[in-house]
Amino acid sequence: MSFAGWPARALPADAPNPWFSWHYIQQNADQILTYLQFHFVTTIEAVAAAMIVAIPLAVLCYWVKPLAAPILALSGVLYTIPSLALFAFLAPFVGVGVTTILIGLVLYALLLMIQNTLTGLRQVPEEVRDAARGMGYGRVGMLWHVELPLALPGIVTGIRLATVSTVALLTVGVIVGQGGLGQLIFSGLHTNLNKAAILTGTVLCVALGLALDLVIAGIGRLVTPWARRRVAS
Repeated sequence: MSFAGWPARALPADAPNPWFSWHYIQQNADQILTYLQFHFVTTIEAVAAAMIVAIPLAVLCYWVKPLAAPILALSGVLYTIPSLALFAFLAPFVGVGVTTILIGLVLYALLLMIQNTLTGLRQVPEEVRDAARGMGYGRVGMLWHVELPLALPGIVTGIRLATVSTVALLTVGVIVGQGGLGQLIFSGLHTNLNKAAILTGTVLCVALGLALDLVIAGIGRLVTPWARRRVAS
């Protein structure tokens, strides 16, 4: 069995098998970095694509209230589909590759982003909307200049949740040979339980999720200074 260009080599039965091994990391540094880069880039692409779809859908739910329930229900159904089953289902239609993973990850991210964006829009105070109307803003102008900026904390929360979820779900892409750091974990499980491979993939996956979450949280604080002042007061 092989995984995206890395042939699985079984450990000899009497070989040392520690959970942490600098020798393992040094020996496989190129492949580890390749998987880490793939995991990072694919996560960013999936979250960006989900934003392009989810934010307009949330605005549609906000403007046309009868559509909110069916759109949220559909995205909720998609979110409940087991990732292993979804990737396996998509593979025969779009092939075994990155496209399969991206489609699945985008579908899973929709619910988190739509819900939080819609919540943020609904929390804009009515008196703020009234003031914007009094200043001559139309529906689109008020959305762009008033409502979306004030809804940014909710939007950022949705992006953070979707990003961390995407980092975790991407590991399941190993079923179609595109699991990023999941390749390390899966190959470790299938090479006489190579503990170093399992721990390396797991730790890097957790670290990537935490790092991206902190970066997005930091960006959110920078673009919403009024929220910081409100919390401080």
